[in-house]
Amino acid sequence: MYLTFDSPGYLWYLLSIPLLVLTHYAFLKYTKKRAIRFANFQALKKVSDEKIMTHNYWILLMRIVVIAFLILSISGTTLWYVGQSDQNDFAILIDTSSSMSSSDFQPTRLDAAKTYVNTLVDNINPDSKIGVVSFSGASFIEQLPTTNHGDVKDTVSAMAIAQVSGTDIPGAMVTGANMLLNSDKGKVMILLTDGSNTVSYFDKDPIAQGIDYVKKNNIIVDTIGLGTNSGPIGYLPEYYNISSVYDADTLVRIANATGGKYYYAGNTAELQSTYKDILKNVKQANIPIHLDEGLLIISLLLIFVEWGLINTRFRALP
Repeated sequence: MYLTFDSPGYLWYLLSIPLLVLTHYAFLKYTKKRAIRFANFQALKKVSDEKIMTHNYWILLMRIVVIAFLILSISGTTLWYVGQSDQNDFAILIDTSSSMSSSDFQPTRLDAAKTYVNTLVDNINPDSKIGVVSFSGASFIEQLPTTNHGDVKDTVSAMAIAQVSGTDIPGAMVTGANMLLNSDKGKVMILLTDGSNTVSYFDKDPIAQGIDYVKKNNIIVDTIGLGTNSGPIGYLPEYYNISSVYDADTLVRIANATGGKYYYAGNTAELQSTYKDILKNVKQANIPIHLDEGLLIISLLLIFVEWGLINTRFRALP
């Protein structure tokens, strides 16, 4: 389990808590000086055999909790845990680079991928939203997340080889993650590719930056390596330097880092066999619990309790 914050900048206000403690003791000292002015103060202390002046630790503790909870509430605190859930939203990333025209899958890798995705969509919970991203050297949102799975299948069926060369895997991951940002369910990304990362707009280690962005948004990524290591490539005059070799190590790295699983699909049968395992595994999802409203309610209740205490047990002398 771990916490995330929609507006972490508000957490700086937690630094006001030490000021609250100092203020509490300053006013306590002032109140004590006022009480000592009464002639009967020492006599009352002897008769009652109790402390007439207390440090009001319970009041201080409640005020600290109230301020802390209010700050956490406006910070948009969310508790995440891994649990069983059929409530997931999906982003499906499909490689449409030129190498997906390879005919080691009949008729082509892209056609096999489209058939596979449509089968997958048929078996996803009808209440789940599904979005689709195509990527080559650039990423394109083909379908925004929707519960209309028929529209998703129509979109996938109409996809074609992209006119942009290269393969930008981390860029596709960021695009897919952005589609799932507003989801209150478990978030799952399924990445199908037959290539290695050849294009990126990130500096240094682009795969690491893509992984960090996905993890920051609590998304599980399942990766599928599509094609043989030396499959025949379909001839397309407008493309050149086409490679059919995908980088399995990168796909394994992405899946392991995000809590997903890597699948190798060397033929159509192996590809089709993966969807059941994927849907089985996504039941272990990162599930969010939004705490902001609960923290606000607790804070309000404690304010009323404190109000009652300072007007009864901890009432200050006039």
